[in-house]
Amino acid sequence: MSPKSFLLTEKLQRYLVEHSLPLDDVQRSLIAETAALGDISQMQIAPEQGAFFTVLTAALGVRSAVEVGTFTGYSALSIARGLADGGHLLCCDVSEEWTSIGRRHWELAGVSDRIELRIGPASATLRSLPAAATIDLAFIDADKRSNRDYTEQLLPRLRPGGVLLIDNVLSGGDVLHGDAAPEDQVAHIRAFNDWLAGHQAFDSVMLPVADGITMARKR
Repeated sequence: MSPKSFLLTEKLQRYLVEHSLPLDDVQRSLIAETAALGDISQMQIAPEQGAFFTVLTAALGVRSAVEVGTFTGYSALSIARGLADGGHLLCCDVSEEWTSIGRRHWELAGVSDRIELRIGPASATLRSLPAAATIDLAFIDADKRSNRDYTEQLLPRLRPGGVLLIDNVLSGGDVLHGDAAPEDQVAHIRAFNDWLAGHQAFDSVMLPVADGITMARKR
C-alpha cells in the first residue's frame, strides 16, 4: 500500500496503519481487488482514513449516514462498521461495476444489511431524500466540481451537530498553486475549500489525513 498522502513516506504510513484499527481479511481482500484495477484504484480511500471513519462513526453514535461516491466500497464498509445498532448508510454512485466489488465485500463483512446502494447521479438522489434534518454523518468523495452542490443538498438534511466529511481537499498539495485554469479540478477544489471555510452554518477543520479531509460540524 503506497501512501495516498504526499506528506507521508511509505515507512511512516506503514507505522501509522500498524497503530490504528488492524486490517482484517475482508479489508485486505478489498484493497487487493481494487489495486488490481490499475491506476483507477487511487480513488479508494487510504486504510488510515477507513480506521478514522469507523472510530468517528462509532464515537458520534451515528444511526443515519450518507455517502456520495462509493467506488469499490471501502469507505462504506468503514462507516457501516461504526454505525449504532439499527443504523443505516445510503451510498450514492453511478457504477454498477465498481460497486459490485463493494457489495461482495459488504456481504463478507456482515454489514450489507446496513447499506443501501442507489445507482444514479448523486445530485438527483440527494434531492429525492426527505427534507427532515435527520442525517448524522455524510461523506463526499465524488466529482469535485459538484462538491458545493452535494453540500448544499446535504446541509438542510444534516441534523444540528451532524458532521460532513469531504475528501481530497489538499489535492496532493496543488491547492497552494493559484495558477490553475478555472475549469481545472484543482481550481474547483480551491473554490470549494474557500466557500466552506467561510460558511456560517458550519464549524470546519481541515485535517492532513491522506489527501486531506475537511470535517465540518453543522451548527
